[in-house]
Amino acid sequence: MNTAPNSNRKHIAIYGKTNSGKSSLMNRLLNQEISLVSELEGTTTDPVFKAMELIPVGPVLFIDTAGLNDNSALGKMRVKKTLEILTRTDLALYVMDSTDLDFSSYKEMKLKFKKYNIPYITVINKIDTLHPEELKKIKSQFQDAVFISTYENQGLEELNALIINKLEDAESEIPILGDLVPYNGKVILVVPIDSEAPKGRIILPQVQCIRDCLDHGIKSYVVRDTELESALEDIKDVDLVITDSQVFKKVDEIVPKNMKLTSFSMLFARHKGDINAFVDGAIKVRNLNRDSKILISESCSHNVSHEDIGRVKIPKMLNKYTGFDLHYEYRVGHDFPDDIEKYDLIIHCGACMINRKTVLNRVKLCKEKGIPITNYGVLIAYLTGILDRTMLIMDNNI
Repeated sequence: MNTAPNSNRKHIAIYGKTNSGKSSLMNRLLNQEISLVSELEGTTTDPVFKAMELIPVGPVLFIDTAGLNDNSALGKMRVKKTLEILTRTDLALYVMDSTDLDFSSYKEMKLKFKKYNIPYITVINKIDTLHPEELKKIKSQFQDAVFISTYENQGLEELNALIINKLEDAESEIPILGDLVPYNGKVILVVPIDSEAPKGRIILPQVQCIRDCLDHGIKSYVVRDTELESALEDIKDVDLVITDSQVFKKVDEIVPKNMKLTSFSMLFARHKGDINAFVDGAIKVRNLNRDSKILISESCSHNVSHEDIGRVKIPKMLNKYTGFDLHYEYRVGHDFPDDIEKYDLIIHCGACMINRKTVLNRVKLCKEKGIPITNYGVLIAYLTGILDRTMLIMDNNI
């Protein structure tokens, strides 16, 4: 991996009415002509994504969205796609045309930002077109706004500094395992190689765990499940063993009971979501019956094999546990339904391809509607009877 995946980047989305200068602003912030700019309304159709390094924050993802008042033939679909971006936005820039200040739309979007707990910056654009007295009046109305001109490059340095400050003030990123293992500690990562493992590579959660170990001065040892037993003989004073969920039971039998054990999925349940909610959701499988409907939410598209964890192994385990052939539906990526009331349980993947904000909003929606939600690794740990053991290392850190 040469660049940070988008799922690990802070998402900065640009909202506003058509022709307010959203695309011009994105181009200026990136110093590239990424978004199409035109005087015609509705130029931006689907959201435009562009990753960059924002010093000193780090990797971020800018998103240019379609105008919120798009009245074109496909306007409603465009606006729907724009509003879907809210669920994954870490910071919003709301752009207004200084000659077309729509207070109603502005107030409506502020309520949406509040609903999804999104910090935002109000940006008043096209100030180069105003008389000084007009600008003075608008500044008195929007005291916390940043006033810019993308045409004359005014106010962009101030806006960039405010973006950095907002992101630095936001919730600190939870380490994957850096706060669970001491500096100079030892971790064994159990990586089974089967048909699900991509040829010549290891999967993203495993790569990210290795990187987190490097970032926190933790020594990591990567082995297959078939070599784990001999590795434990070679390596002394191991602080933690991390395993792929699919070999939970086998690894549990190999690792001494006095040694801490968890899984990649359990770590990502904490890092990317709400592990307490996922544990509560896993326990609710006791309430399932023959008519229960399950939604399995996958964050990435992939070929399905006979060893697929979400489409084969988990349904087989759940059916065996309940004694029923349950009803399963699947959604991929950012395609997460609003009408979740029809499901009795939602099972989420490890979320390595989507950001934390997205997962937390899904958990929040489930809590609001009283629908239990869990995670691949948490559920498998529960169904195999080792959930308590895998949670031990996290109990004092959540």
